[in-house]
Amino acid sequence: MTSPAASPETSAGPARTGVKVAIDRVTRIFAGGVLVLNGMSIEIAPGSFVALIGPSGCGKSTLLRLIAGLDRADGGAVRLSDEGEREDGDPGRASIAYVFQDAHLLPWRNVVDNAALPLELMGVSRDERRDKARAALEQVGLGDAAGRYPAELSGGMKMRVSLARALVTRPRIMLLDEPFAALDELTRQRLDDQLRALWLELGMTVLFVTHSIAEAAYLAERCLVLSRRPARIMLDQRIDLPRARSAALRADPRFARVLGPLQEALERGNA
Repeated sequence: MTSPAASPETSAGPARTGVKVAIDRVTRIFAGGVLVLNGMSIEIAPGSFVALIGPSGCGKSTLLRLIAGLDRADGGAVRLSDEGEREDGDPGRASIAYVFQDAHLLPWRNVVDNAALPLELMGVSRDERRDKARAALEQVGLGDAAGRYPAELSGGMKMRVSLARALVTRPRIMLLDEPFAALDELTRQRLDDQLRALWLELGMTVLFVTHSIAEAAYLAERCLVLSRRPARIMLDQRIDLPRARSAALRADPRFARVLGPLQEALERGNA
């Protein structure tokens, strides 16, 4: 089911530096013949923020892995392209960042060297990668923690280092797989605010997997609700909320009205 308002976002917004994502009739079959995706098609506008919600095991993470090039489809194609350019299906043309639920920091490296790791793997000089890592840490509010080690950080701080590590390459697309799920509610909400602010500033394409319909509605411009596997799109909904969002919005009647259709679609998809 597709809402009439679910077309690619056209309202004024951040400078669109992100890439277009075209998922074209994609099928993915796991070992033992488990059909996870069966001819799924989705188009993601450049620079948009899209949330994916659905039951556990429905294929949300699989979609992210296919987009990132960490997995291969058994049928169909995933294409990333700049708007107006030919879609050649080469994910290497885009700068892709992937943020997992676990921060996966190296305990023997301090914060700045953890954040600089992608640049080190790319062969960037020590001074340059550290300068860029410090700039990314400033973006996530950790400029004063560059010399600390992971054991000295809270869970929320570790996730901010993970975000900085993702931002250090200036990605055109960021894929986040339940990054804040293990955090307490207040920390999670603060990181939601920080992530949305970064998206507004940088204009990258963001795909965010979550089990929380409230988090999806708060963060995203558009929300896709998936069914149990093989995943079907139960609802493709534009999130009609103000661009400026704060904690007060969660108590606003408009927010509750957005949550209702998402909850109903999630229940139908899980039936």
